[in-house]
Amino acid sequence: MRVTLADDGVLFREGMARILAEIGFTIVDHVRDGASLVECVRADPPDVVITDLRMPPGFADEGIEAASAIRSFAPEVGLMLLSQYVEVHHALRLMNEFAGGVGYLLKDRVSDLGAFATDVRRVGAGDVVIDTELAARLIGRPRRHDPLARLSEREREVLGLMASGLSNAALSEELHVSPKTVEGYVSSIFIKLDLTPGERENRRVIAVLRFLREQ
Repeated sequence: MRVTLADDGVLFREGMARILAEIGFTIVDHVRDGASLVECVRADPPDVVITDLRMPPGFADEGIEAASAIRSFAPEVGLMLLSQYVEVHHALRLMNEFAGGVGYLLKDRVSDLGAFATDVRRVGAGDVVIDTELAARLIGRPRRHDPLARLSEREREVLGLMASGLSNAALSEELHVSPKTVEGYVSSIFIKLDLTPGERENRRVIAVLRFLREQ
């Protein structure tokens, strides 16, 4: 899998490039800001872009702006954004603007190389990956006019784990239940959220979006 990196910290950027290369990724290029990232991807699109959320010149949301520009001309490129902190408003924007092939992780997660490599490959395959700490914070926050009120406590827990990026197989392992039981929970969530099957709609992504919006 081919990857392009963007981070203003030279040690973090070069260290990540070396680590990813060692575990089997091909590094197309690595740059320090959003504008350079967009130029690199336009010239040679990778499978996945891994970029810091805050970069020069403003250290605000340059990573998301670069991701938005890239998605406009290279929609097949996966977008993995990294942040030093959990910033809910940025995560919500990311989830609202990009239906798939996108991820939001804390930089601390990079230390678990196996899990990080798996997450990068999932984003490259079109999945949505959300940091577990973000999902955990959202689960514990009170909600007004909660559209998820019809869910049981267990179903809300399952949806929170879905929001953190777990597949049905991973849910089965995490909850210590059978795959069939997980399928039952997920089906019940879809029914209670009035999500009917549709050829152009991913019910899993829509359910996660509703969960994230109710912060």
